[in-house]
Amino acid sequence: MDKVKIGFIGTDGRSFLAALETSRATSELYPGDYQGLVVRGTPAMPPFARKMQWPVGFIPVSDNNLEAYAAALTEAFRQNTLDLALIMPEALIFEGLVDRLEEAGFGDRIIGLDRKGAFLEADKIACKRLCKNAGIPVAPAWAEVDARDYRAVLGVCLDYLHEYGGAVLKFPYSAGGKGARIILNTWEIRDVYDDLLKDYKESYSQLCGKKNPWPLLIEARMSGVEISFTIFVDKQGNYRLLPTAMDYPERFEGPPGIDNPITGGMGSISPHPLESPALMALAEETIARPLIKSMEEKGLLRPCVLYPGCFVSFSSDFRPRAVRVCEINIRPGEPEFQPIVKRLRNLGALLQAMKEGRLQEVAPEVRADQISLCLALVTGPGGPKQQKGYPWSLTKGEALEMDFDYFDKKKITVIPSAMDCTEEGVFKSDGSRVAYLVANATVKSGQKRGQTVESLRLRLLNTFDQGKIRVIPRENEQGNRLALRRDIGLHYQKAEVLAPVG
Repeated sequence: MDKVKIGFIGTDGRSFLAALETSRATSELYPGDYQGLVVRGTPAMPPFARKMQWPVGFIPVSDNNLEAYAAALTEAFRQNTLDLALIMPEALIFEGLVDRLEEAGFGDRIIGLDRKGAFLEADKIACKRLCKNAGIPVAPAWAEVDARDYRAVLGVCLDYLHEYGGAVLKFPYSAGGKGARIILNTWEIRDVYDDLLKDYKESYSQLCGKKNPWPLLIEARMSGVEISFTIFVDKQGNYRLLPTAMDYPERFEGPPGIDNPITGGMGSISPHPLESPALMALAEETIARPLIKSMEEKGLLRPCVLYPGCFVSFSSDFRPRAVRVCEINIRPGEPEFQPIVKRLRNLGALLQAMKEGRLQEVAPEVRADQISLCLALVTGPGGPKQQKGYPWSLTKGEALEMDFDYFDKKKITVIPSAMDCTEEGVFKSDGSRVAYLVANATVKSGQKRGQTVESLRLRLLNTFDQGKIRVIPRENEQGNRLALRRDIGLHYQKAEVLAPVG
């Protein structure tokens, strides 16, 4: 049997890890031979894979833009060096990569929505309207105002503070997960408003011009627990919910704010501590089915990944009582997809079934007794200009030191991300989220999940604390420029104290 060659398009850690696990995971239920390839990646990824002797292939792309990706994928499909590919970066979907490949005759090999369906993530206000028409629960109140009309913004925020205890301002277009700003009291309104307008003034001008309104979405603040659901969909409308993961999007521990911004994600753990069969069934009933039905009715359906971010509320016996959609993404989450992938045995078989329109025949084969944790290692403060560190000003170009024997001994997977490599084979930091540490642990008989996670968490934190991976600061060769969040995974213990879950 020939290998099925599956490409993962993008330059971040989820593309690399998905390709790696596609190649090396062994399914017990769905036999097949799969080769994972990264389409572009970062400069450090090919030499990193060679050093680790990992079975990951690479499709080079001349530049990080639509034209280059379209050309590289078209050629790879023509030469049969790729059988299918999954788009990871939402920007390429917004710009029409799927449409380009359909024009070239390879639309049946690409997983992702075309430009017509991209509004689900690219335009949050249009998505809200679709959810309303489809009967999908969203925030209890929301409004569209002109972002330059401060009086209108103020009025809606004051109403929502009175009725719901908070408001959320959202730049309605693509913002890389950073466009939402929470307001919890009246004193914050002007500061949060000014901060959002400062960050997106240039984007508004480019998208809307100076004379047209600048749409701003304001939602009533939702309470409960944040949970996102990864949904694989094929061209027939068959779908599969993958395991959940809990994201830690804030830079530091604690609630988001001006000094604790929402970033690209500081880590994640799968499954979510409050995942249950009842929750998954409710998500299917209230989100997946009506969303996919609405997409089919509007002619938007094709093989794709849907990733709705939600708030879940619970009853006194801790059964889920409602799921409300906060936003819908149209690609796998980062870094949430990484621990999900680490728990799947049959990612390749699932993606092949999506392409062929037979997803009803292939269920996710999950390592149900395992928990997977992912920690992002980011650039910390300091440097020649006293940089603040991620996600603000960054020091770049400093060498990494890694103890690969230690990683192997402790069964920790290091995933390169914002990393470069010199001709001499020296890995260097390239800025933001430099690398990820990913590892699984098995919940043993009679052991609480919180105990398992604590041991897993300490295994990864000890790796960092002992300097087994570090970026060497220019000003201190014994130091470590890397930084992380130390609380990722603690919600398992909180869930066990809160309610008898799992």
